[in-house]
Amino acid sequence: MQNAFAQTDVLTEGIKDNPGSWWVGEGLKKGDQFSYRMCHVDFRECSDFEMNIWIEGDISVGTETKWLVQTVVYDRIYVITGTMELGKIAPEPTGGSAILSKYRGAFKTSIIWLSAFANANEPKEFSKPSWGKIANIGGQQIIPQEMQTITVPAGTYETALIAWKTGGQTSRVWVLDEFPFPIKGDTFTHVSEGIPPPEYQFELLDYKENVQTNPFAGIEAKLPDVIKEGCPKLYDLVDIKRTSVNYAYLLEVKYGPKNPLSGCAIEWFINFKKPADQTEFLNQVQYDIWLVDDDFTIPPLRSIANEEGSDFLYSPSGQVHRNTFVTENAGTSHYVIWIYGLSPKFVVPIVAPDYLQIDIPLSGSYTPTPTPTLKPEPKPVPEPTCRPGTVLKNGICVVDQQGNGGGCLIATATYGSELAPQVQFLREIRDNTVLSTSSGTSFMNSFNQFYYSFSPTIADWERQNPVFKEATKLFITPMISSLSIMTLADNGSETEVLAFGISVIALNLGMYIVAPTAFAYKVHKHCKSRK
Repeated sequence: MQNAFAQTDVLTEGIKDNPGSWWVGEGLKKGDQFSYRMCHVDFRECSDFEMNIWIEGDISVGTETKWLVQTVVYDRIYVITGTMELGKIAPEPTGGSAILSKYRGAFKTSIIWLSAFANANEPKEFSKPSWGKIANIGGQQIIPQEMQTITVPAGTYETALIAWKTGGQTSRVWVLDEFPFPIKGDTFTHVSEGIPPPEYQFELLDYKENVQTNPFAGIEAKLPDVIKEGCPKLYDLVDIKRTSVNYAYLLEVKYGPKNPLSGCAIEWFINFKKPADQTEFLNQVQYDIWLVDDDFTIPPLRSIANEEGSDFLYSPSGQVHRNTFVTENAGTSHYVIWIYGLSPKFVVPIVAPDYLQIDIPLSGSYTPTPTPTLKPEPKPVPEPTCRPGTVLKNGICVVDQQGNGGGCLIATATYGSELAPQVQFLREIRDNTVLSTSSGTSFMNSFNQFYYSFSPTIADWERQNPVFKEATKLFITPMISSLSIMTLADNGSETEVLAFGISVIALNLGMYIVAPTAFAYKVHKHCKSRK
């Protein structure tokens, strides 16, 4: 591929062999149903949620005719239902249910973002060298680069790759001619230093057309706790700046109000930094907010991550702004910012955890109120959407033992589930990076023949022997961590995938063969010299 980003005013790309054009909303029609997994940096630092929309039909808003869109969002343990209104020229959401406002904003600035450049009044040709320029300081050109075949949970598509540079990284959106919305997006926030955190990411989980009746009718809403009336809206923040107990991290914490009320929220601002360099934010922080008893008993009384249906909270940028709901009554509560370590989202940190305890005096009392719900009707059981590497069999997703999409049998047995973060990380590296190139595909074909010759036996031993399972976990965890190097490779780049792949292989040979052999040789030589 030519370098389209070498100079911002000299453009060398455009998909010359694709005479088509596209705009956001192309072909959108009544009865279309879409499901996306997505995240946005302005919404809990790109925490995933699932958004499902169904185009019900036209609605008149003033003098304008818009699309009325029924919407269901699955966010952690919550289910939020409502409507959106999409424009016909550019399908930007401009109205609808207030409860969906933050999700509507994430949808607008991710899946719909390209409508600022490509809409019904201004379609863009794939052969053009540029679709426009990002309107910020040092903004880069948005460039059609090449045709790429990609696989997402909804299927495999021949897409056009649209790309631009952001903070030293390449942001990408994959679009399909005559399809209303992009199929996939993977973009980065502009930063002057450090690792650019994701700006937004999304992928198409499912698509249906000609759906005549509301597919979300009868879905029961499960909403977050309702903040009671009388909670303070204006307050000063308490400012704390301390190192964690083992001095591994510097935490700059601000929270408010000073004496939170039961049934109200605590607003947190948390910055994770290096103790030795207080100007540098730490990236890829896996952490949690706990409440513990007077004896610091573990497991804690509350884990915010667990309450949200996760094992940990994640901050790509090291700069956290979030609220927690106070369910405790008056008295001093022991809040703990528990830090698991620094690591990509699907890789377990290999360092010892650290923490900072903050004692906060609470006032008032809290009486839980029933969560408002819709009156449920008989709820249809949706057909599961299986991730790459699995197939639907008897209503459940099971490992596909055919082709390149085989299961990670040893990792699944080690970590207990195909949904474990480590297993998902391995699958995403394989499907999105290694299999995006012909050399990676050839490697996987050869590797699978070798791997499946012994992995079922190893997996069975793990299930039968807990000690062997723990030993296997200890053995493969460094290997899985080393694969995070592959996330640096551009998907589809033969050179980068090959170079980083060789680096990972060399690193693992060093860890598992060279280092132990050298150690054994030195021990043998030392023992021999003492005789």
